[in-house]
Amino acid sequence: MTGLRSWLVRRLLLGAGQTVAVVLLVFALTEALPGDAAVALAGDQPDPGRIAAIRETLHLDRPAHERLAAWAAGLLHGDFGTSLTSGRPVSSYLADGFGPTLLLAALTLVLLVPPAVGLGVLAARHEGRLVDRLISSVTLGVYAVPEFAFGVLLVTLFALRLGWLPPTAVGYGDDLLAHPAALVLPVVVLLSRPVCSLARLVRAGMIEALASPYVAQARRYGIPGARLRYAHALPNALAPAAQQLARTVDWLLCGVIVVEALFVIPGLGTVLMNAVAERDVPVIQGLAVVFGCTAVVLNLGADLATYRLVPRTAVAA
Repeated sequence: MTGLRSWLVRRLLLGAGQTVAVVLLVFALTEALPGDAAVALAGDQPDPGRIAAIRETLHLDRPAHERLAAWAAGLLHGDFGTSLTSGRPVSSYLADGFGPTLLLAALTLVLLVPPAVGLGVLAARHEGRLVDRLISSVTLGVYAVPEFAFGVLLVTLFALRLGWLPPTAVGYGDDLLAHPAALVLPVVVLLSRPVCSLARLVRAGMIEALASPYVAQARRYGIPGARLRYAHALPNALAPAAQQLARTVDWLLCGVIVVEALFVIPGLGTVLMNAVAERDVPVIQGLAVVFGCTAVVLNLGADLATYRLVPRTAVAA
């Protein structure tokens, strides 16, 4: 337990360092962009004097390191800062965008695991046969299609041609759960690639686990095939899939920009796109902190799940 505790401390410290590095990198990149929030607020034909006045009002005339230090000091007290373009607290932007993104992520995650694990186990049971080749070919083909292209195809077919589903979430506001039809196409697009990648990982892990010596020994003891597959082989096969699942959840919670833009969903991805367009550095920094912390927590949880599924990973820890 002491070794695991020290490993957790090292991981948390590493995650904190990674989050700080992400914030510094995002700040440096936004500083390198041409223009700033003052230029965006000044309009299409800005007057240099007006730009200078706006820049002074927003304290953008201060050196970059002073602005970064002031923002970091507020962050230590739970203050993400204030939007340069609207004057609203950054936390309100995060709260507004988190709901739709969390809803999409939760629905995708609930629908993701059963088909992915089922397809992976089914392909592994029929390794090398028609079922295995069919599942492998379809998952590889679907995974190769980008989300944007797949979403456009679904919108064209099911929304524009057949008229079965709405093409976007425009007009539904933030209460997307009350309009489930608007969620069908976005969730299908979000499911397409993660289901394929998880199914292929589970297939590979199951084939390796079923060929391992401990499974062969269990067969000699007369353990039934179903119990052998699901009680002994599957936990070991799920260990690498847990890592991929954590990356998928991180990808979902951090705002799937392409999907949210395609279906006009007011989530964190949309907040990020608007902040970049307006050079709203505090909002971008707040999102960077949230995304970095989310990635650290989810990857730590995946490592702990792997440790529970495969206890021998304690040696690596």
